[in-house]
Amino acid sequence: MHPALWVSKTGLSAQDIKLSTISNNLANVNTTGFKRDRAVFQDLLYQVNRQPGGLNTQNSELPSGLQLGTGVRVVGTTKQFSQGNLQITEQPLDLAINGRGFLQIQLPDGQMAYTRDGQFQLNSDGDVVTPDGYLLEPAINVPENATNITIGKDGTVTAVTDDQASPINLGQITLVDFINPQGLQAIGNNLFKATNSSGDPTEGEPGLSGLGTLEQGSIESSNVEVVEELVNMITTQRAYEMNSKVVSTSDQMLQFITNNIG
Repeated sequence: MHPALWVSKTGLSAQDIKLSTISNNLANVNTTGFKRDRAVFQDLLYQVNRQPGGLNTQNSELPSGLQLGTGVRVVGTTKQFSQGNLQITEQPLDLAINGRGFLQIQLPDGQMAYTRDGQFQLNSDGDVVTPDGYLLEPAINVPENATNITIGKDGTVTAVTDDQASPINLGQITLVDFINPQGLQAIGNNLFKATNSSGDPTEGEPGLSGLGTLEQGSIESSNVEVVEELVNMITTQRAYEMNSKVVSTSDQMLQFITNNIG
């Protein structure tokens, strides 16, 4: 295969993956707590025909050499955990994290997952759960006769009941943080799982030890910037077109050689 054909093929494949990443970002522009992805590129191995620094003669060395690249690849996608805008909903069980940290969610199999999506509801037992019915951890149970639920910036949950004149304490919501949040595994449903790369979760009270505070009656919007994604889409499209042009040009050169040599 002509080297330029292979190089442009890797370029087309890489730009296709980048476009998929951009499309996923745009699809989740209204997803609560969503964090945008960015494709990470690396150049492939080089064919070294003349070694840089090699001796040209006994008393002179090559200043640069001759190295031919073999293309590009996408080595990963990284989550951008910048803060999204806080949107006021005035719903008592809506929570937004203002700063670092994740809420803990207990999955049906007992494993822990983590999220920035604070849209909570109550199930039939009065437990605070996600829209999918997964329990918030630490568990918070709201009595049937409770009114005026208040969640403080430090995660303290209180409520007023019909038979109590003063508010009662329902529990404490804590946050966790990771040394490398980009190492978390996204599993869908606005949830992440810890991996060896992310490190173990460090639990703490909101507002302390670098953790963010909780904002009741608010949710965190997606951090996707539509204009930025549209610009990235245009540049990706142009890069794809240029790699396609290389394929076309290589084909014309091979066609010329085929028709004129022999």
